[in-house]
Amino acid sequence: MATQLESSLHVSDLILQASPVVQLVMLLLLLASLYSWYLIAKLHMSYKKAQAEDQHFQKIFWSGAELNTLYNNAQLNSKRVGLEDIFYQGLGEFLKLKKRNAPAQQSIEGTERLLRVGLSRDQGNLEQGLGALASIGSVAPYVGLFGTVWGIMNAFIGLADVDQVTLATVAPGIAEALIATAIGLFAAIPAVLAFNHYTAKGEAVYSDRALFAEEMVALLQRQTVGSAQEND
Repeated sequence: MATQLESSLHVSDLILQASPVVQLVMLLLLLASLYSWYLIAKLHMSYKKAQAEDQHFQKIFWSGAELNTLYNNAQLNSKRVGLEDIFYQGLGEFLKLKKRNAPAQQSIEGTERLLRVGLSRDQGNLEQGLGALASIGSVAPYVGLFGTVWGIMNAFIGLADVDQVTLATVAPGIAEALIATAIGLFAAIPAVLAFNHYTAKGEAVYSDRALFAEEMVALLQRQTVGSAQEND
């Protein structure tokens, strides 16, 4: 009896014997899990690359290199991203306003506005996929629960024609239903953990870039004041 029950409760057998609706739920959850792992791998590589490139550019920037030299190098790099692109856009706006003989304060404010836009745009590009992870993490358990409820309902309907209800007749239907919840949690837990991890990482990257933008503006202000004093 026990051996027969154990053989009928094998996970692969339960999945194959599940109702079409429960099987569809399981398939959707497995696809969601695979997609979440793809997003996790993509976010990991994106953040690792972004942090490495930002650190490299900051090292060059604070090494004492001329701003015009850095700007020309960035202009030649069509694949510039992160801090290099933010620097290029910000300094380009500053030089453009300066060429128009705009007042110093107006040039600084225009540069600050463009830097804020660049920060927001780059952060949005970096965080692509976080919304999908949040959706999977919040919806997957409920999809799994739906499969469980459906499976249990079918299991009890199947007992209507049984004269004597035993563990051997009830267990397979309940077990196959619970597998849907397990798969739902399997899809949701990594997605939620990854979402929290990369949200915190994104905030750290944004904070570093925002600090760099403030330091860059302060540097341009000092240069503007120094140029004005020399002209006087």
